[in-house]
Amino acid sequence: MTGFRLPSSGLRAVRPAAFGADPSGERLERIRRSPNFVDGSFVNPEGTRTRPAGGSTLELAKVFLRKEERTRRSPAGTVPVHPTTFADLARPPASGLRLTWMGHSSVLAEIDGHRVLFDPVWGERCSPFDFVGPKRLHPVPLPLAALGPVDVVVISHDHYDHLDLPTIKALAGTDTVFAVPLGVGAHLEHWGVSPDRLRELDWNESTKVGGISLTATPARHFCGRGLRNVQHTLWASWAVAGDTHRIYHSGDTGYFGGFKDIGAEHGPFDATMIQIGAFSEFWPDIHMTPEEGMRAHLDLQGGRPGGVMLPIHWATFNLAPHPWVEPGEGTITAARAAGARIALPRPGEPFEPTAETVPSEPWWRGVAVTPQGGWPAVGPIPGDTPRDIPEGAVEGTGEPETVAAG
Repeated sequence: MTGFRLPSSGLRAVRPAAFGADPSGERLERIRRSPNFVDGSFVNPEGTRTRPAGGSTLELAKVFLRKEERTRRSPAGTVPVHPTTFADLARPPASGLRLTWMGHSSVLAEIDGHRVLFDPVWGERCSPFDFVGPKRLHPVPLPLAALGPVDVVVISHDHYDHLDLPTIKALAGTDTVFAVPLGVGAHLEHWGVSPDRLRELDWNESTKVGGISLTATPARHFCGRGLRNVQHTLWASWAVAGDTHRIYHSGDTGYFGGFKDIGAEHGPFDATMIQIGAFSEFWPDIHMTPEEGMRAHLDLQGGRPGGVMLPIHWATFNLAPHPWVEPGEGTITAARAAGARIALPRPGEPFEPTAETVPSEPWWRGVAVTPQGGWPAVGPIPGDTPRDIPEGAVEGTGEPETVAAG
């Protein structure tokens, strides 16, 4: 993808701080040595379209402006935010694993005594400016400081709805470590994060923070924050392993065959956090539909409906032409078809994926525009019932039991 080249160093000097910084020096040399950097830019593991053949910006604008569809892209009422408190999160999870979805792709994961914060976005808009751009559809469930200490902040890529300047600046004042894809560290250093707190990884590279291992795994997406989107920062999904549990965060990605490889290498997972929102026929290969997201979850679990899938990248910002409720409704449909267990927490609602039950109410129906014909019947949703333990697995680990020969 080519971009607009700034005509002078003078314009570079006045560009918004939120644009971040371009990689340079040894960081840029490392990027150029990456096997995933080809002909001057990072490339995807499979061919990628940003819109279908014949698609145009004008056609997309027409879709966004249709009055009858525009009202369905936002909630009709107040989104219910769970009243989580500092005290709630200060109590350790009984199982050793707890997830708290903060909205969109932001998740606090407490895993085997460590706290991992994925793609934290506490800003009011996902934009380089505070007066324009997609605005929150619900408030942040609790202040950033109320999360308590965080061991590591994980960033999937540098788009505004995943890498938020005010949030990073607030976290820069703590002693947390940042695990980021190759090149993204340039933005963080520009915003005040000390280089010695950065763990900058290429695909399939790992780092240890305390007792957990974090691996940057492939994804099918793209990058860019400013006028010169030259694809010099990598995008990634993340596999995180503790002493007992394993979790996966997809970041933004289109569906691709590499999920099976990630699952074989790093899974199966107790929980996957999978992007299922902001999809469109105008960018079919960089975001997944709910059906594709469920397919990815199954691939990551070795083809079986193990663990719990948490749908992410929806409900918080209006970023695509589809109705606001479609990612949630589509995830329920896909989970029923696959017999897979899903969690449907309200923003800010903590849950333990290996517990007997997880949140499973389609909470969005109470605040959404009712579709023509009404809502589908609410039958059993995978997640209501005790989880299935895969044959030969040790409860709580998701891993096959090793039996000594004798």
